[in-house]
Amino acid sequence: MPGRSSSKSPTTSETIKPIIILFGPTAVGKTAILSRFDSSRYSVINADSIQVYKDLDIGSAKATAEERAAIEHHLIDIREADQSFSVGDFIQAADEAVALIHSRNKIPIISGGTAFYVKHFLYGLSEAPSSDEEVRARVGALIEEKGLVWAHKRLKEVDPVSADRIHPNDTYRISRALEVYEQSGKPLSFFDLPSEPRIVNPVLIIGLERERQDLLDRLKRRIAQMESDGLVEEIRSLFRQGARSTWPSMAGIGYREFFELAESGEYSVQSVLRRIERNTKLYTKRQMTFFRSFATAEWFDADDVPSIIERVEAFVRSEG
Repeated sequence: MPGRSSSKSPTTSETIKPIIILFGPTAVGKTAILSRFDSSRYSVINADSIQVYKDLDIGSAKATAEERAAIEHHLIDIREADQSFSVGDFIQAADEAVALIHSRNKIPIISGGTAFYVKHFLYGLSEAPSSDEEVRARVGALIEEKGLVWAHKRLKEVDPVSADRIHPNDTYRISRALEVYEQSGKPLSFFDLPSEPRIVNPVLIIGLERERQDLLDRLKRRIAQMESDGLVEEIRSLFRQGARSTWPSMAGIGYREFFELAESGEYSVQSVLRRIERNTKLYTKRQMTFFRSFATAEWFDADDVPSIIERVEAFVRSEG
């Protein structure tokens, strides 16, 4: 059923084609599963907030060139590392990608671990006031003058719910939340999502899960592989480009830890890797809590790839 829309729905009533959403926590194995789909019939739309950035490959666990050759991916490497990419940007870009994929008579699979991207894609943006350039400039000047620590502390005072959701290094989201408060006198968390979906397409939501210890073991192996693949050199390359902790891309796990520990004077490669592991464990817990809020999701063990593909194929046949 169509609902309020902050951007154009990806299809029209004349041609309503299915959309697949496949999500799960970090390290559950999404990318490996996607490569098993028939690339002549399916294309992937990335729903990871860090993989949209160029040059952030290892820390974001971006699909490799070989994995992207196995099946077409959209919304990867579409922003420079110092640029912002909001949830509104994601909705618009995902809508365009869905329309393009459907025009090629293929089925889009939206996949990633950024749950609020998926939620907003389905329901649209909240009724929070749109950005005001004057207010944005004023808030930005305050953050520049007083620092990000002050800004996050201020957010805790006026909107503790949003402050708990937003990492202290996430300049863009902190700034946006403070802007909303300055404009409306109400916290960003006051504004709910629309209650009706904006998407008219039939949507199948597949959730991936693993036993907790299995997921933690996979996470440990992933972080070790990141080090082996050259995560430290990737960070050094970003530093040479002028990377700062205030860049939106640097708020992602796998990157922000280098800044946190450098600023605390406790930096070492091993301390960074331990911090990445700790932060990712906490993040996967939050991811699963959020993902469980999708009432219509169908959950599968991530190793049961044949059943996942069979379910998707059956859905596409029934809705095609």
